[in-house]
Amino acid sequence: MMKRLASLSVPQKAAAAVIALGFLGLFAGDPYKGSRYTIDEQELARVVETTVDHVSPQELADWIIQGKADFRLIDLRTENEFKEYHIPGAENVPLTALMNHGLSTQEKIVLYSDGGIHSAQAWFLLRAKGYSAAYMLFGGLEEWKDRVLFPKRAANATPAEAVEFARMSAVSAYFGGTPQSGTADTATTPAIVMPKLEMPASAPAAAGGPPKKKKKEGC
Repeated sequence: MMKRLASLSVPQKAAAAVIALGFLGLFAGDPYKGSRYTIDEQELARVVETTVDHVSPQELADWIIQGKADFRLIDLRTENEFKEYHIPGAENVPLTALMNHGLSTQEKIVLYSDGGIHSAQAWFLLRAKGYSAAYMLFGGLEEWKDRVLFPKRAANATPAEAVEFARMSAVSAYFGGTPQSGTADTATTPAIVMPKLEMPASAPAAAGGPPKKKKKEGC
């Protein structure tokens, strides 16, 4: 077993760790005691080989900007944490209430928490219950902050990295974030302040195409 784990790539090891955390967390602190779970070992093996199903923060940001409505975004954090800040369009659903939230096994579901353990538990629970389109936000809310709200431009950025930073700066502005220059001069580096809880008004030009009209969503 140890030999097999040693042969895995870094992403595969990360996938195995997430599955282990989800499995142990789910059954060590099972919010559905007495429930039965169906675990497809072949499916879990496939997940380990191809890495855990996930959505990157940049991809999720693009979906929101484009006005996509074919997924449900689930925030697993506490109510107070959710009120302080959450990704636009997210629904606040504690892990204990997840199975009673009216989710369909056919829906695309994106889960996130601060880091990864709660979303790993929720992902494992949903997959064990037959929700084949459950995904995790890669890196959780912390990665969303780093990649979308407060992207950083390295002082020695390559031309390609500079172009990507310009694109993500427009995305950051759309979500009320503040791009970080990455310079050593803290006096000129914008302070990190979490955006207000409101839906973005229009799509950034750098994201491509004219903004699409969206229904106003309350937070």
